[in-house]
Amino acid sequence: MSSKSDPLTTGAVSLGGGAGALARWALTEAIPAESGQWPTAIFVTNISGCFAIGVLMVLVGEVWPARPLLRPFLGVGVLGGFTTFSTYAVDIGQLGAHGAMSLAVLYALGTLIGSLFATWIAIIVTRWAVARRRTT
Repeated sequence: MSSKSDPLTTGAVSLGGGAGALARWALTEAIPAESGQWPTAIFVTNISGCFAIGVLMVLVGEVWPARPLLRPFLGVGVLGGFTTFSTYAVDIGQLGAHGAMSLAVLYALGTLIGSLFATWIAIIVTRWAVARRRTT
């Protein structure tokens, strides 16, 4: 494996990452959460981001495979910058620190299960939509 990176791919990831992070920041500004309360914005961010990743992976893998910068820009960049494991982990810790252990566990499991379910549903629905479009 080469240690050199392609400048176009690096640029696509960087631009996409900035856009995704700004979108996440905007969502957390629009839906603020007090310490010790359910972190709605990050929950929505991770679930919707995982849904979008499921859609994107079907499209770039099965519909538009000849677009080499689409996956780095949207998948790694935009959606990688939008979704956040680190804030999710901090939120769990903050809920626990505020004595909301049940809420912390519910949030941890809800985000994990919800994100996996959203990705799975997105893949199924996108494949169905692609197949339907090809037959009409």
